Amino acid sequence: MSHGLREVKDPGASARVIEATNRKRAGAALDAEEIAGVVTDFVADRIPDYQMAAWLATVACQGLSTAELAALTRAYTLGGGRLDLSGVDGAVVDKHSTGGVGDTTTLIVVPVVAACGTPVAKMTGRSLGFTGGTLDKLESIPGLRTTVPLDAIVPTLSSVGMVITGQSTDLTPGDGATYALRDVTGTVESIPLIAASIISKKFAVHADGLVLDVKTGAGALIQERDRAVRLTETMLDLARAFGLSARAVLSDMSQPLGPSVGNALEIRQALAVLRGERTPGLWDLCATICRLMLRSVDPRLTDEQAAARIDRVLDDGSAYEMFLRWAVAQGADGAALEAERLPAATRRQFVRAAESGWITRIEPRAVGNATLLVGAGRLAYDAPLDHGAGVLLRHRVGDRVAKGDVIAELHYDRGDADTARSLVESAVHLGDEAVTAPSAVQQIFEP
Repeated sequence: MSHGLREVKDPGASARVIEATNRKRAGAALDAEEIAGVVTDFVADRIPDYQMAAWLATVACQGLSTAELAALTRAYTLGGGRLDLSGVDGAVVDKHSTGGVGDTTTLIVVPVVAACGTPVAKMTGRSLGFTGGTLDKLESIPGLRTTVPLDAIVPTLSSVGMVITGQSTDLTPGDGATYALRDVTGTVESIPLIAASIISKKFAVHADGLVLDVKTGAGALIQERDRAVRLTETMLDLARAFGLSARAVLSDMSQPLGPSVGNALEIRQALAVLRGERTPGLWDLCATICRLMLRSVDPRLTDEQAAARIDRVLDDGSAYEMFLRWAVAQGADGAALEAERLPAATRRQFVRAAESGWITRIEPRAVGNATLLVGAGRLAYDAPLDHGAGVLLRHRVGDRVAKGDVIAELHYDRGDADTARSLVESAVHLGDEAVTAPSAVQQIFEP
């Protein structure tokens, strides 16, 4: 009886992964050839999922040395290619966020940096669970193609100045093969596995500069600050070992980053910022990431000079125009986007303050889970989305509200709206004393 497990197709490959798993479990260091063999065998379908899952779980428990981590990162790219960005005029920069609730940074920083004259190549993905995926948000835009063929990336970059596209497993076949398996085997939060996954993709994109945004706090993948710092430092060391010019920011996810949580709602929020609205928290982090991105490809640029460029393109409308030009280049209906004819829910429920006081905490996971209940996110990878659904927060931590004030709006057309509303109510905590909102930017890592 197979119990749903895939049959062993290559006894030799199975013997190798079992040997590597046992050696790692016993505390031995694996050499680069062993690690490459395990990954290559799995990509080639020579070993079953359950044996790879056992190897990944062992790595998650035992950790990896610096040499092993570099070997795994390189193994993820074996059999794939690298983007050739040499045809792009100017240094190209990339960014990555570990994700969170209301994290609309990619939709803002990419057009801002591109409008400053620095091309940006961004491969992005979907999400499973309480955090939103950038591709899911972009699919709210009528006509927009969220997947750009590899041979069209450079022409798009050259003609527009930016590209945002779905991740290509052609570049990192090993990561593509193991990514979904990590999600269902309890190994998602492993620092070495996260680092190898992210940096392998960034190495394959082959940008000249890279900025990492690592979240910490209740709504982050890595909630504990000390572990988030360790992940940041691990990724920076790994990126630099692969020749990438990398910087990073540790950012707060103890409350939703922005007021909008949901696909089309976040597109509208991003467009508002690109038209000059400095949304507290969200813009603070975006401005920092933009400065780091500009300086990652031009180290002579001071922080003040970078900030001046960013303010200029935001104030004169260049960043907004860049977003529109890029969207049209990837097939969007420009008139519909400019008029914000985006999906919108027809029903609302309001969360009101039960008493007067100061907002002391807004639990991001509860807000994110509320959006799942009304269809804005996925509980299964291929589940359909309601792009108009979500939560709009009227207040942030540190705000004072009066009894009866609207704190949040639930936008929905289907799903369990009553339970979702209760989750949002439970997420907002009030107190009698004023509190200071946590800074969106916790720490900056530069060479």
